[in-house]
Amino acid sequence: MVKWLLLFATAASLSAADPKADVLSAMESWKQAVLKKDATALDRLLHPDLTYSHSDARTESKADILKALSNTQSIKIGESSVRVYGKTALVKGPMEFVIVTNGKPATISLNVLQVWLKGPKGWQLVARQSTRVNPAP
Repeated sequence: MVKWLLLFATAASLSAADPKADVLSAMESWKQAVLKKDATALDRLLHPDLTYSHSDARTESKADILKALSNTQSIKIGESSVRVYGKTALVKGPMEFVIVTNGKPATISLNVLQVWLKGPKGWQLVARQSTRVNPAP
């Protein structure tokens, strides 16, 4: 029993020390904050110097994002690659957003690159660039 508890505690501490898992957890927190329109949570997750570029070439700041909480109905994050370089992480992968415009839902498929920085407040999104995925013919 003691060996089992020691093994479990060791595995849990290794998992907690995994920066890739931490970044993915921050991404999940970002997703939930967007869906719940939780400005307080987003404020913690977005870096003050955020550059948030959309697939239509619009670029927004942290203040812009917090001011106009999105009309996002759902977000699906596909399998992403996570590369961590010290206190910087690059996350690249597909995302599917369902947004509501004029009362009608629309699905947008994107390839997204996110840059996360780890600081005193944990992992924060500092940059995002997205490209629209063309539907297959």
